[in-house]
Amino acid sequence: MSFLEYAPAPESRSVVDIAPSYGLFIDGEFVPASSSGGVFKTVNPASEEVLAEVASAGAEDVDRAVAAARRAFGPWSALPGAERAKYLFRIARIIQERSRELAVLESLDNGKPIRESRDVDVPLVAAHFFYYAGWADKLKYAGYGSDPRPLGVAAQVIPWNFPLLMLAWKIAPALAAGNTVVLKPAETTPLSALFFADICQQADLPPGVVNIITGAGETGRTLVEHPGVDKVAFTGSTEVGRQIARSVAGTSKRLTLELGGKAANIVFDDAPIDQAVEGIVNGIFFNQGHVCCAGSRLLVQESAYDEVLTALKRRMATLRVGDPLDKNTDVGAINSAAQLARIRELSDVGAAEGAERWSPPCELPAQGFWFAPTIFTGVTQAHRIAREEIFGPVLSVLTFRTPDEAIEKANNTPYGLSAGIWTEKGSLILAMADKLRAGVIWANTFNKFDPTSPFGGYKESGYGREGGRHGLEAYLA
Repeated sequence: MSFLEYAPAPESRSVVDIAPSYGLFIDGEFVPASSSGGVFKTVNPASEEVLAEVASAGAEDVDRAVAAARRAFGPWSALPGAERAKYLFRIARIIQERSRELAVLESLDNGKPIRESRDVDVPLVAAHFFYYAGWADKLKYAGYGSDPRPLGVAAQVIPWNFPLLMLAWKIAPALAAGNTVVLKPAETTPLSALFFADICQQADLPPGVVNIITGAGETGRTLVEHPGVDKVAFTGSTEVGRQIARSVAGTSKRLTLELGGKAANIVFDDAPIDQAVEGIVNGIFFNQGHVCCAGSRLLVQESAYDEVLTALKRRMATLRVGDPLDKNTDVGAINSAAQLARIRELSDVGAAEGAERWSPPCELPAQGFWFAPTIFTGVTQAHRIAREEIFGPVLSVLTFRTPDEAIEKANNTPYGLSAGIWTEKGSLILAMADKLRAGVIWANTFNKFDPTSPFGGYKESGYGREGGRHGLEAYLA
């Protein structure tokens, strides 16, 4: 073995105990699905091994969950904010205590590298509960009126790319504001939400305050359209977001949507190249590119193009693709066979349309869902790979000459979730940020998140903000 090779350093699966089957979490208890429901299997995308059989909620189960949340709403919203805060603090501490177990579970069910679930996802989950626990008794100082009131029952539907983190983004502010929750995780990644239900029991959270119902799209649709729901929060695809917006239109339900993105990562010729390359790699290959704010369009100033591309290819050649539980892994498994097919389809389209495709030498495992980190050069604005969200480890590289051209290309998208700017000139960063139509703009960094900072988009990336003081607004009347 040469000094450049890495010996495997796998995290132990034995730290997490996955049951053969799971029911629905309604009114503080795990219960089987009714006759209107069913069951489905959740698999490890790195091996295609079945992890557990999970209940699928039918219409009757959705009714039960919403009714439980409605019953719990009165007593929960009547609690003093400081009392609600105690529960949120308790949940946050239990998440920290069980962090290793949760990180392994998330990597098993999602396919993301353990280093990311351990060092990014789970710490941020705890941080969100700590942060909103601090707001629970200070709502009248949040800027939304002197006597803000909770809305009622919140229906929350979350995606598969950050299962536990998206749960925290949704549940923590809702509970802090005095709402109760019915949450539906994605069907390919239900396990961490079900483990969170166990954490709610461990924290002695009053029954019905948090209900978790598992299932596929039909379960989510039934929940969102339920007349007993006062607020809908959805993170996922723009297509499903449109359907939800139509179904909620004309009702009294409040709605927030956090949808897709096609973020521009803009590198000027005076940028610190090595630092920028790290930001480019983090921007598109973090979590296998399964990130709505991924920097999937790289805009490089022409005079720096050769230097940036050479450094980027050199860095990509060092990325390690493989076992998500190996602490040395940089790029894990694609979450599902369906998502892998979508990535392959759009990548083939990119090559067919004339863009030049490149991946580093990369031996992919025989079992599971895998895709090598890929970049396309010679890309134009007309290419589908520059317009459509691929949601995988695929980067489209475009060039620009002037800041105005960079702005025009960056904004030439139906999305508007995030952007990155790389330059040593602070004045240029501020001038660019003022003109970019994106909800989050990173300067000389990318994919940095904090519970105190709001996150959300413009245009087809949705509306409403999550995180920070702003994240409370969606849950207060």
